[in-house]
Amino acid sequence: MDIATILGIVFGIGVVLAAIFVGGDFVLFVDIPSMLIVVGGAMAATIIRYPITGILSALVLGGKVAFTHKKIEPRALIEEIANLADLVRKNGPLGLENAEVDDEFLAKGMQYIADGYDPEFIRESLERERDRNLERLDEGQNIFKAIGASAPAFGMIGTLVGLVQMLANMDDPSSIGPSMAIALLTTLYGALIANLIALPIADKLALKARVEEVNQTLVIDGIMQIRDSKSPALIREMLVSYLPEKHRAEMIEAAAAPA
Repeated sequence: MDIATILGIVFGIGVVLAAIFVGGDFVLFVDIPSMLIVVGGAMAATIIRYPITGILSALVLGGKVAFTHKKIEPRALIEEIANLADLVRKNGPLGLENAEVDDEFLAKGMQYIADGYDPEFIRESLERERDRNLERLDEGQNIFKAIGASAPAFGMIGTLVGLVQMLANMDDPSSIGPSMAIALLTTLYGALIANLIALPIADKLALKARVEEVNQTLVIDGIMQIRDSKSPALIREMLVSYLPEKHRAEMIEAAAAPA
């Protein structure tokens, strides 16, 4: 569970609600036509740009990344790969059959080694899967950016609709209030959807893509080193280049320290 996302959304909504309750009645800020214009318009514009199946997948992926994102540290991956290399050196590739690996991508690579596949097949298969994962994250990011761009635009459209209705019925004072509500609330809804939901999730997906690219490339290199029967110490030394500079020395010292 990603607590930061939940806290951010709750805090953002809380700030807006606090401002509403301090300044007036909450009911005044609820307008169904305004919601329909913003939500329906933003989704319609997004459907025009992207296939429906892609949008549904992006919504599921965005929710999963935003609320259940579990960050995997490269240092933990390097240690796990080094331990698996040690297991292979002691028991051979078949020793990987009973190894417990949490990361699905790494587990697939270990299964390839245990099954005795050629190095070229292993690398090509894993790189293809990595690229597909990155493409899905990139598509999801673009879809949420599209929603984030469309929601304020349709908020402005709703504002224009409300202003036209208001100006067309200036002789009827009872219609001025509802028309002004549509004019103002659509802008509010559009800004909230874009800046509190769509664009933050798009940024989460972009961050996830960068992290996944580094981690999965690290895993591929580690798997190929295990396939080539390299020693755990050498594998650790080669993979440490994926770490930030400040963490490299720490890991090398920890590996060199006596057990």
